[in-house]
Amino acid sequence: MTAHIFITGGVVSSLGKGITAASLAFLLKQRGCKVAIQKLDPYLNVDPGTMSPFQHGEVFVTDDGAETDLDLGHYERFAEVNCTQASNYTSGRIYSTLLERERAGGYLGATVQVIPHVTNEIKAAMQALHAPDIDVAITEIGGTAGDIESLPFLEAARQFAFEAGRDHAIFIHLTLIPYLRAAQELKTKPSQHSVAILRNIGITPDILVCRTEIPMDSGHIDKLALFCNVQRELVIEELDVQHSIYEVPLELARQKLDLHVLKLLNMDPGTLNLAPYRKWLDGVLNPRYNCTVAVVGKYSKLRDAYKSIYEALDHAGIASETKVKVLPVEAEDLENHPELTADILKQADAILVPGGFGNRGVNGKIQAIEYARNNQIPFLGICLGMQCAVIEYARNVLRHEDADSSEFNPQTTHAVIDLMPEQRGIDRMGGTMRLGAYPCRLNPSSISANLYGTENISERHRHRYEFNPEFREKMEKAGMYIAGTSPDNRLVEVVELPEHPYFIGCQFHPEFKSRPRNAHPLFKGLVAAALKKHRRENA
Repeated sequence: MTAHIFITGGVVSSLGKGITAASLAFLLKQRGCKVAIQKLDPYLNVDPGTMSPFQHGEVFVTDDGAETDLDLGHYERFAEVNCTQASNYTSGRIYSTLLERERAGGYLGATVQVIPHVTNEIKAAMQALHAPDIDVAITEIGGTAGDIESLPFLEAARQFAFEAGRDHAIFIHLTLIPYLRAAQELKTKPSQHSVAILRNIGITPDILVCRTEIPMDSGHIDKLALFCNVQRELVIEELDVQHSIYEVPLELARQKLDLHVLKLLNMDPGTLNLAPYRKWLDGVLNPRYNCTVAVVGKYSKLRDAYKSIYEALDHAGIASETKVKVLPVEAEDLENHPELTADILKQADAILVPGGFGNRGVNGKIQAIEYARNNQIPFLGICLGMQCAVIEYARNVLRHEDADSSEFNPQTTHAVIDLMPEQRGIDRMGGTMRLGAYPCRLNPSSISANLYGTENISERHRHRYEFNPEFREKMEKAGMYIAGTSPDNRLVEVVELPEHPYFIGCQFHPEFKSRPRNAHPLFKGLVAAALKKHRRENA
């Protein structure tokens, strides 16, 4: 039977439940457990696909096409598990399923209520992780104890744990121990109140994980254990790490969080060998080189909007023993002040233009790409970044001045980026998205094939518009190399400029498949090219 761990949060949001859950999953996997993990979000959107990146951060896409919370990126990167549609449920998704069933007569005339109908649907979502080959399922419940929106999820978790039995479900509560600088004191009272809220609805945390800026002393731990009804050794201190989030698993292992979890679940602890991880982390914390990559985006003011991009750059840096400094550049700033483009981008050893939707800042992205192309700056364009590279080439090399995407200019006479014929006439906000993993065939003579080490790859997509095949021959004759296509050769997936030190645009999102100990080939190539440029100019 699959055991279940529920992770809740208290006092404030954004405490790092996702990283804590992912770190625990990593440690359990290192002990030989097969782990599945999910995030339950209380908001009413069906998924984060239509939410503003400024509010929600990036949308993480799974192989099976789910648009999900960015915490799933932490799960995949730390624990090296592939998440699925079952890994992210929202209140909106739960209620949507419930109401569709009610309209179809699925409740046989019964009055549909939060208890038991909504909670049963949530429990079914939790149960979706269970399988014969899964030893432990971890469910992170979004929000903070006391939020109205979270109550049905917490009640469902309480019921689930009660029905599963003591050895099959436990609760970990992540809470904040604030430090009052004026008094120079840590305060445990907010955490006590947070646990009291949970106990009022029938949940008593088995383990308390305490986020804190400074170390707690034994008095704090004794007080938390006594007033939160948690065994003293199960009060875990989670200090802010100094250098890298990849230090978190070691800190939790030092306090035996994984061992305590397995003991509570009456499971075989196996053995834990973190020596290889420690050796790898030493390389992370002590890079030999450095370079700067400019990320020219539409949402650069919010780091979480490009979370996987930044992580993938870090991974590529780790693979090259390099500290990658990210230079965030607002595309709108370049668009509004084109005269500043050179001054801003000359600081960078490479330029990355990420994805996005809508025309805001697009001309700024195009200016950055033109600068990279003309000045031999290593460049990687992702999704919209690749489309902007195609538009820039059509405008400035083919001399089609109005070249554009029909998304931005439906009247353009040179729609080098467009909907496919079968998509035209369909409501553009529905039914036309390409989501999830799709196969791609790389030209064996391409730079990309050399980086991947294979001609057949699979990558995750999240977009609606495509390279217009009507312009393919013209673009190729002008020097843009079609390096990768769909297996049937209909859709252009990768473009390159062979005479450039490193110029690649991809229609997919490679950042979603990058891992700390297995950096993505396209990011590795970008950082290697950036490092080469940096060394040459600083020799």
